[in-house]
Amino acid sequence: MKYVLAGASGFLGTALARDLSANGHQVIRLVRRTPSDSNEVRWDPARGDLDPAALGDPDVLVNLAGANIGRPWTPAYRRILRESRVSTTSTLAAAAAQLDQRPVVITQSGVGGYGLDCGDRTITEDSELGDGFLAEVVRVWEGALEPARAAGCRVAALRTGVVLDRNAPAFRLLSLPFRLGLGGRLGPGTQYFPVVSLTDWLRAVRHVAEHDALSGPVNVTLPNPTTNQELTEALATALHRPALIPVPAFLVKTVLGEFAWELLGSNRALPTRLQSTAFTFHHPTAQSAISAALSH
Repeated sequence: MKYVLAGASGFLGTALARDLSANGHQVIRLVRRTPSDSNEVRWDPARGDLDPAALGDPDVLVNLAGANIGRPWTPAYRRILRESRVSTTSTLAAAAAQLDQRPVVITQSGVGGYGLDCGDRTITEDSELGDGFLAEVVRVWEGALEPARAAGCRVAALRTGVVLDRNAPAFRLLSLPFRLGLGGRLGPGTQYFPVVSLTDWLRAVRHVAEHDALSGPVNVTLPNPTTNQELTEALATALHRPALIPVPAFLVKTVLGEFAWELLGSNRALPTRLQSTAFTFHHPTAQSAISAALSH
């Protein structure tokens, strides 16, 4: 298959391009500079500029572009977080709508759209989106797919948890205190913390691209939800480090501001649609996902 990737230079984009190539697929990268080879196409999502003719006949368009969510959410940065996702998705969707052969259009999204503190209730793709900044971002982000959907493209939004891999920025941040012998649960530890291994995330992208039954939101999280306490214990065990120093919720909030709710909130999201199409996880538990992350 021929894939076009936006955000190919980021952590997930780099991993996906490598994985697709290894599985025999052609990969075209969208870049904002002058292309350096025939596998790159220039675009300017801020201006909605992407020539559909330059893409040829792609089978799948994937958007992984977006500003880093792990920075403080100042009013100015909130606009950047929102627009970096909406402009890239809408530009890809508009291009897809003009192609003779309608491609599959996939955008990365987030389980944070269900709300930052859902307690222990089960979250599936049929659950309503929540309230707050992240939920609003997810609404407009996924809504930007509409031009492609209206033109007859199959579209999907991957509502993904934290991707675990030793080179993933989020995993490095999570594991650093443990490597220093200062690890512990965050806040009460009873909150559900949605994660997935990089291997299973890559497999999920290909699965969604190849299965016509999958469209709309698709949760990409462990089939066996884990709490922060359980994740903490699994990480400490894998690193052969103690987990004796819990981090109080007030301290997390003081340091991270509103972003703290990404770590302190509870989200028990299940990958219902993936599993309904016979997708099986190589790393279905926190322990196996962490082991896989550390073995790469």
